[in-house]
Amino acid sequence: MDLTRVTTRQLIAKYGLDDNTVDFIGHVVALHRDDCYLDEPALDTMMRMKLYAESVARFQGGSPYIYPLHGLAELPQAFARLSAVYGGTYMLNKPEGKVEFDDEGKVTVFGDTSEGETTRCKKVVCDPSYLPNKVRKVGRVTRAICIMSHPIPNTNDSHSVQVILPQKQLGRRSDMHLFCCSYSHNVAAKRKFIAFVSTEAEIDHPEVELKQGIDLLGPVDEIFFDVYDRYEPVNGPSLDNCFISMSYDATTHFESTVMDVLNMYTLITGKVLSTSVWIYVFASLCGRMRS
Repeated sequence: MDLTRVTTRQLIAKYGLDDNTVDFIGHVVALHRDDCYLDEPALDTMMRMKLYAESVARFQGGSPYIYPLHGLAELPQAFARLSAVYGGTYMLNKPEGKVEFDDEGKVTVFGDTSEGETTRCKKVVCDPSYLPNKVRKVGRVTRAICIMSHPIPNTNDSHSVQVILPQKQLGRRSDMHLFCCSYSHNVAAKRKFIAFVSTEAEIDHPEVELKQGIDLLGPVDEIFFDVYDRYEPVNGPSLDNCFISMSYDATTHFESTVMDVLNMYTLITGKVLSTSVWIYVFASLCGRMRS
């Protein structure tokens, strides 16, 4: 079959897969966030399935995912250490940076001169909070952060778990994501587990919206709710030299974040970061990982 022409729906029909299997393949293996992929060429979904299978085979523990010991903060820390080796300069514990532009609208300064220091630059790479007039709101994320004294029930007492609840099975327009890690990852006190339940906000009551995911956790010691807006850039980086990332979405596997980073790399350098280089850099940064 010519997968550049045949849709995923047509490919599925050929094999007579039931709805539950389709949901599993599309949302859990291929990590699609809605069902639009069903009417798009099947090649993209097939390549996503291939990546999943190769990732399962690559890492020990039978999981396609790896997670850094001591939490995600280890990634920027490792990047900072590696960057410093190659001449990077860091100003820590500073007030929030202010961005200034020249008469042509290009960025010239990033920093706060109130303490007598000004950082001049040719390009700025930042998240949406630094340049609110160059981004637009595209959605809202609702998240529950749960502290527990036990692993998630029915997960074989696993210390790290990711569960994706497909939208159709929840009667929603977007998937719900559940992630759990524990003291074995050095992110919690001894014998404590931390779980996150998140989704794209569709109502204004997070405790109601996330109930289907929270109910899977079992007894919870403490729970915190957070709702925040999602933004994406609307500026022209070639005009102002400002490269703005997108806000974190509700997913817990960070695929969308990685794709955003790779796209920004291409915008900034004009080059495509090869897969081999990306894997090398990622491995250098992470050091110690856990499935």
